[in-house]
Amino acid sequence: MPAPLPSSETGAIALLDDLRGIVGRRHVLAGDRETLRHRTGFRFGSGPVLAVVRPGTLVEQWRVLQACIAAGVIVIPQAANTGLTGGSTPHGAYDRPVIVINTLRIKGLHLIRDGAQVIALPGTTLYELEARLKPLGREPHSVIGSSCIGASVMGGVCNNSGGALVRRGPAYTELALYARVDAQGVLSLVNHLGIALGEDPETMLDRLDHGAFGESDVAATPDRAASDPHYGSHVRSIHADTPARFNADPSRLFEASGSAGKVMVFAVRLDTFPKEAGTRVFYIGTNNPAELTELRRTILGSFAHLPIAAEYMHREAFDVAARYGKDTYLAIRHLGTDRLPLLYAAKARVDSLAARLPLRAHFADRLLQWLADRMPGHLPARMREWRDRYEHHLVLRIAADGVAEAQEALATRFPSATGDWFECTPAEGDAAFLHRFAAAGAAVRYRQVHGDAVEDIVALDIALPRNTTDWFERLPEDLSAPILHKLYYGHFLCHVFHQDYIVRKGTDPLALEHAMWDLLDRRGAEYPAEHNVGHLYPAKPALRAHYEALDPCNVFNPGIGHTSRDAMR
Repeated sequence: MPAPLPSSETGAIALLDDLRGIVGRRHVLAGDRETLRHRTGFRFGSGPVLAVVRPGTLVEQWRVLQACIAAGVIVIPQAANTGLTGGSTPHGAYDRPVIVINTLRIKGLHLIRDGAQVIALPGTTLYELEARLKPLGREPHSVIGSSCIGASVMGGVCNNSGGALVRRGPAYTELALYARVDAQGVLSLVNHLGIALGEDPETMLDRLDHGAFGESDVAATPDRAASDPHYGSHVRSIHADTPARFNADPSRLFEASGSAGKVMVFAVRLDTFPKEAGTRVFYIGTNNPAELTELRRTILGSFAHLPIAAEYMHREAFDVAARYGKDTYLAIRHLGTDRLPLLYAAKARVDSLAARLPLRAHFADRLLQWLADRMPGHLPARMREWRDRYEHHLVLRIAADGVAEAQEALATRFPSATGDWFECTPAEGDAAFLHRFAAAGAAVRYRQVHGDAVEDIVALDIALPRNTTDWFERLPEDLSAPILHKLYYGHFLCHVFHQDYIVRKGTDPLALEHAMWDLLDRRGAEYPAEHNVGHLYPAKPALRAHYEALDPCNVFNPGIGHTSRDAMR
C-alpha cells in the first residue's frame, strides 16, 4: 500500500529536500508566485500545490516519481498546460499534498522506420515534431491549432485530442512507455513501446533519452496501432446516430491513450503522415445552415477524396476573433509558431511582475489588446466581404487529387440565394485558417479585458451524431439572455463544435452550463469531444473505468472527471 502521508511540516520539508537533490534547487518551485503558472489552468482550474518539480531527463522523472510515491503524495503529471478544462492542474481540496511534475524540460524525439514513426518524449511539442518532419515531407497527427501555443505531443495522446485533420481522428497509440501504481501500491515501469531497452528502469530510460537503440531493437507491431487506422471511413458514416469522435469513446481508450494523467507517461510511439502537396483552400459563406448540411453529406457520402480540413466559424466568432485574437494572428504571421511559447512565457512574467505592483488584473492582456486595437486591419478584403454578407463560414483545405470534385460540388450549389464561395489565394487560405485558430483564445482575452462585465466563460466542445442535419444551435430565450456573446466554431465534417459562451456579470456559469448539458443530451451529443473531462465534466462510465483500472490507488490526478479525490486504501 502507499506510504504514510507527509502530513507534517517535517515530512514535507524532507520530501522537498529529496526532490531538490534529484533535479537541483532551481527546478523545485515551492512558492505561490513561482508555482502560479503551473497550478493555474490555461482557461480553467487552479489549486494549491506543495511544489512543482521540473525534471530534465527521463531518469530524473523516474526518480522524482519514486520519491513522490514513497512519500504518499498526489502526483499530477503536466506538460505544456495548454488544456481548456483544467485537466493538468490541481482543483479544489485534496486529502494529501500535491506535487505537479512538469515534464517540458525533457525534450527529444527519435525518428524510426525512416521517419514513418516517431518516439516522442514528454516535453516534445507538436511544433517541434512538425519542424523535424518537414524536411522528410511528412507531418504529425495534428498540424494546426494548439501546436501554435506549444502543446505537447504527449498531452494530445493522453487526452485523445482531436485535431482539425478530417482523415486522422483523435491522437491515439497503443505503444507507450509509462509508469503506474498497482492495487498493492507498487510502482512499476511498463514498456509497451515495442522497443527492446532492457529490464532495469533507469537503464531503459537512459537509453531512450539518448536514443541508444538501433532499428534492430524496434519491433514491428502488427497487433498494436500507432494511430487510428479507421477514422477516415468511420467519419463517412453519415447515417450513424453516434458521433464520429469523443473523449469517452471506449474504442479509443487504451493505456496511455485517454489516460488524462492517471499514469506517468515517459514516451509514446506514433505514426507520421506524408505531407500533401498542391493543396487548395475554398471559402464558403451562407445564411442558410442547410446548405452546409447538404454540402457536408455530399462530401462525406460521395467524394472519392476526403478534404484535409473543414473548419466552421459563425459570424459572431469571426468578429470576436478579429479583434480579440488579432495579436495572436499577427504574432504567428510575423514571428512564426516557434516563437509563441517564448511570448507566452514573457507574458506570464509580465503578469507576475504586475501582480506585485498596484496595477489592474490581467495587465499583459490589457496591454496587448490596447496595442492590437491600434494596429491596421489584418484580414483579407474578400474574407471581410464574406463576413458582411454571410452568417456562416466554412473553409475547406483540399488535396490536389480532390480539387476537381470539390470545385464541381461547389459550382453546382453556388452562388445561391443565400450563399457563395471563392477559391483562396495562398495568402487568403493561410489567413482563413489562422483566423479560425485565433478564435480559440479570443474568448479568454475578451474575459480578461472586460472583467467588469463578464462573469466567466462557459466553454463546451461537443460532438454531434454523424446523422445530425439540424446542427446549428438555437438557444431558448431564458438561456440566451445572460450570454453576452455566443461563439460557435469547429471541425465541421467531424461534427465537433466548440461553443464558447461569454456570460454576463452576476450569472451562475455552472448552473448555465448544466442547463446546456440537458439540451445537448436531448440532441444526442457527446461531450467533451476532444478537450477531455478535466475538472469541468463528469467522466462517463467507460472513461471512469479506464481511470480506475490505470490507477486503482488514486495516486495520479485524483478528482479528474468528478471522480473521488481520496486515496483508495
